[in-house]
Amino acid sequence: MSDNIYALKNAFWYTMLVAVLLLTPTYIYVTYMKYVTEIQYEFKLKEQSHLLLRAMEEFDPKENEPFSYPRYRSFQSGLYAVHFTPIFTLIKHPISIQKGGYHIEDGYAYLVVALPERRYFEASYLVIGGELSYVSIYKDVVIILLGITALVFVLSLFFLDRFALPFQRLNKRLDRFIKDSMHEINTPLSIININIDLYNRSNPTNKYLQRIKAATKTLATLYNDMDYLIKNERLSFAYEMIDLSRYLQERIDYFSEVAALKNIAIDVHIVQDIKIMFNPTQLQRIIDNNLSNAIKYSHEEGKIEVTLLVEDRTCVMAFKDQGVGIKEVAQIFERYYRENQDKGGFGIGLNIVKTIIDKAGIELNIDSEYGKGSIFSYTFTAPLYICV
Repeated sequence: MSDNIYALKNAFWYTMLVAVLLLTPTYIYVTYMKYVTEIQYEFKLKEQSHLLLRAMEEFDPKENEPFSYPRYRSFQSGLYAVHFTPIFTLIKHPISIQKGGYHIEDGYAYLVVALPERRYFEASYLVIGGELSYVSIYKDVVIILLGITALVFVLSLFFLDRFALPFQRLNKRLDRFIKDSMHEINTPLSIININIDLYNRSNPTNKYLQRIKAATKTLATLYNDMDYLIKNERLSFAYEMIDLSRYLQERIDYFSEVAALKNIAIDVHIVQDIKIMFNPTQLQRIIDNNLSNAIKYSHEEGKIEVTLLVEDRTCVMAFKDQGVGIKEVAQIFERYYRENQDKGGFGIGLNIVKTIIDKAGIELNIDSEYGKGSIFSYTFTAPLYICV
């Protein structure tokens, strides 16, 4: 994972945590502001009721002119008899609470004012109300929350980047050290292999030299994993047509000396002329890690079965061993995880394999029984493999 992606991911989760922590004060703020809005609206209704009462006070029936009942855009009002029978009303909302005071129901607020008996058109109550809206509160809350979230996210990115600088420098130095070390390892490995091959050409086979060469191949597998781990994020791996049948056999031949150290037989069942579109480097990492693990976790004088066949227009490559099996299948792909600490290695091989197959869309099926062995099956489908 790159530093930028790491910073973005952690900034996102930190921002979400802050947002969750803000829920309680936000709820309290919204509740308080709704209460304030309701009180303010009550004062507005009281002001409007005073205006209505003043208008009715100023009306003189002796002038023989009809009373023009005041109408407002934001408020509705009406005059009601003693049992809340409407005398004249502009209110369409039903009045369910029939008593004096300020009431709120389903977002509608209304004020009931008791009137002196027979003073205003035989009415006992003046009711004035309107829609109570909290939109402005919610709008303000959303703006505030978005502003805080954006500020927290930006500050998180900034500080995470600042905090990560020492680790980034350390990682660069570590990468440089590993590259230099691997270069130093690769040279003697190559010299050992070349000299063993030269010796075997002119002398009888020496079992001790064969063991040395097998050990160097095991070390070379680890070296290649480390090299891939360092370079995979910086390089692009182009696909090309590969004869998988021939390539798999070549890798089996390469590991035959390693298997021979434990007297392990490799039983091969390969259908010929199976071709796939893939990257040779990544394919080598998949095959080498499976063969290496199968040998490493097999018992002395055991057997490994490698098969390559075509099933239902798909290509299946499988590695079966009769070794120790796997306790925690879900964890074996975690980087640096090792079930058996006595077997050596860094626990990066299967993590590399999982990364490659997930990106390529290769299906992996694992059938393992602890104490009896494991089967790793890789299924290649179109467009990696096209059955002809």
